[in-house]
Amino acid sequence: MQILVIGAGVIGLSVARAAARRGHQVVVAEMANVIGTGISSRNSEVIHGGMYYPTGTLRARHCVAGRRMLYEFCASHGVPHRKCGKLVVATNAAELEKIEAIAAQGRINDVEGLEMIGGNSARVLEPELACIGALHSPETGIIDGHGFMLALRGDLEDAGGAIAFNTPVTGTARRGGRWQVAFGGSDAGSFEFDAIANCAGLRAQSVARTMHDYPATRVPRLVLGKGNYFSCAGKPAFSRLIYPTPIEGGLGVHVTLDLAGRMRFGPDVEWVEREDYAVDPSRADLFYARIRTYWPGLPEGALSPDYSGIRPKITGKGEGQADFLIDAPAQHGLPGLVQMFGIESPGLTSSLSLADEVAGYLES
Repeated sequence: MQILVIGAGVIGLSVARAAARRGHQVVVAEMANVIGTGISSRNSEVIHGGMYYPTGTLRARHCVAGRRMLYEFCASHGVPHRKCGKLVVATNAAELEKIEAIAAQGRINDVEGLEMIGGNSARVLEPELACIGALHSPETGIIDGHGFMLALRGDLEDAGGAIAFNTPVTGTARRGGRWQVAFGGSDAGSFEFDAIANCAGLRAQSVARTMHDYPATRVPRLVLGKGNYFSCAGKPAFSRLIYPTPIEGGLGVHVTLDLAGRMRFGPDVEWVEREDYAVDPSRADLFYARIRTYWPGLPEGALSPDYSGIRPKITGKGEGQADFLIDAPAQHGLPGLVQMFGIESPGLTSSLSLADEVAGYLES
């Protein structure tokens, strides 16, 4: 089969790799001039454990399976990563109930090694921490996201696949049992494919609307949930990731570490109407207040605006967290077409597992 994957972020590259390794001829169409310029380059680079997500959801299934696959992939491909673990902390009785519920959900989701510990035990692990209890997740880690994408690209190309950069998709129609796809860019033209996977992230909805035969009523709305990050000056105060209890639209302003040892905080949730990646310095006031509930020693003036990302949400403020949306032939009735919407966190962690499922749908 000749397969087109739209988008060369972590999801698109994973799907393309999976399809190419099954023996298909795969082309990735990417509107930018390099891989991973969108969501994939603007996240926390956390390998998630998988304990937050409701039973039976795609997030729960693919996060846990994908995490296991991701650690194996990193080890076999030399992708920099570290299984540093994390603590989800409670600073009052209400929060303690919440993290106990998270622990219970994690055990249902088959997350390994979860342990509730008291405040004193948490401070043995992280002396700067202030909490009355915590959930320890030893399977959580961090990864070099760009290194991961480079390894995916290498596998794709080794299997005969290719990436066409500066190549936006401008229209698609079903003709004679195949997909006819129009491309823009300097090499504009039209080509035919047996199957298509729309992995365009923030552009997934707009790409879907260019598909002549795909019902417009099946395209979900796109809601932009901006996440801001602030860097923290000085030596890192923690050796593990530190998470507060989740908030609406996200997991809360948490301590993230990169592989170089730098400590930063984020992301928050800022509902926006357009893509704007500037970090408003005034949001630091909210960060100081939230962080000091579990790290009272945060020095004044230590936070500086860093970077931001946009989550491609399909539900908005007050509507609850939606599951990943994968619209496959069995749902919409069009052979060889898979649409992926709302693939936000834990998308990177889930990517290899999601890719196997999507590659199977492309063959149906």
